[in-house]
Amino acid sequence: MPGHLEGKVAIVTGGAGGMGSWIAKTYAAEGARVVVADTGADVEGRMGMDPSRVNAVVDEIKAAGGEAVSIVGDIADMDTAEKVVRTALDTYGGLDILCCAHGILRERMIFNQTEEEWDGLVRAHLKGCFAPTKFAAIYWRQERTRGGRIIYFTSDAGIYGAAGQPNYSAAHAGKLGLMRSNARALERYGVTCNVIAPLASTRMTDRGLAVDRDTPAPSLSAGGTTRDPRNLAPLAVWLASDEGGVASGCMFGGTGHRVSLYSQPTVERVLYSEQPFQDVDHMFDIWDVTLGMGGYPMQRMQGPPQAAAPAS
Repeated sequence: MPGHLEGKVAIVTGGAGGMGSWIAKTYAAEGARVVVADTGADVEGRMGMDPSRVNAVVDEIKAAGGEAVSIVGDIADMDTAEKVVRTALDTYGGLDILCCAHGILRERMIFNQTEEEWDGLVRAHLKGCFAPTKFAAIYWRQERTRGGRIIYFTSDAGIYGAAGQPNYSAAHAGKLGLMRSNARALERYGVTCNVIAPLASTRMTDRGLAVDRDTPAPSLSAGGTTRDPRNLAPLAVWLASDEGGVASGCMFGGTGHRVSLYSQPTVERVLYSEQPFQDVDHMFDIWDVTLGMGGYPMQRMQGPPQAAAPAS
């Protein structure tokens, strides 16, 4: 029986990471030919390039009978991003799926965060999604009839905010805006764009302040549990498939026993004035019985099942 991605060509960025490697391997098992892209660097993105981790994923795919090639480089670099897309086109003759599962983590409270920590992380996450998407979209726009699937990964930090992760929170919230823009702009070319908000145990979550550094990293024992990053692969397959084309501009949550669909932002209350400008004194007078009634969304917002601990 053919797989759900039989004949498809996929790019997986961050393909050497916890979630990315499982997605790349599952895509291949479902029949896709995969370009596995990563730097192979540490979780902060500071150790340069390490092709061994990327090549190991490709070797595992090939050993299981799949097709894959590796690209080692910085996906936020425009030349590298173009090379990744070009590799898919030159090696496999097309492109159907772009799954951006890469990322780094540089934690610090806002009053301690350095410019380098901000710029480096936002660049890796947000520009790292923009750059390959640009070149993939050029191809899909020229091709017209092939269509495509774009999948990004956001975070609970991007939805709810995380006190010790201002850069990480901002970058992941930015992915939601980029996703919605892509969904609108590329619909005419048969391209969908969605975001997954995962809850899994990886190298990034191993760094949490609540983690006991004197015991083995939690990600090492996550296999087979609700925190296993492998749990995200089936959702990533569905979104990449022909059947998944019914969804675009959506945010899905994924963890061990649960896949969820988030609602879109909606206007909750309105303060209307018949005059061209709101009267300042009048606004103060009626605020508590209009927009102020019932409190505010942030006060009522339920955080993620396991919120990130603030960093120092």
